[in-house]
Amino acid sequence: MSTLQEKTTVKNLVSDIIVDVVWANISKKYFGRSRSWIYHKFEGRDSKGGFTEDERLNLKEALKDLAKRIDACAEKL
Repeated sequence: MSTLQEKTTVKNLVSDIIVDVVWANISKKYFGRSRSWIYHKFEGRDSKGGFTEDERLNLKEALKDLAKRIDACAEKL
């Protein structure tokens, strides 16, 4: 996958939730990185040109974990 395709794909895939998620928290909790790191990944402005395959899988698992936590919270209401 080219850098442009990868960047567009990840950003497009999260476009429905991009303004609702605190990406800085995802970056810190699941990647141990700064808030700017994840935004640079979304824009492809890092040395790798975006998310690596391992980082994409980690992001996928992070979002699944967040979804479970939100669902558990909603069930308590």
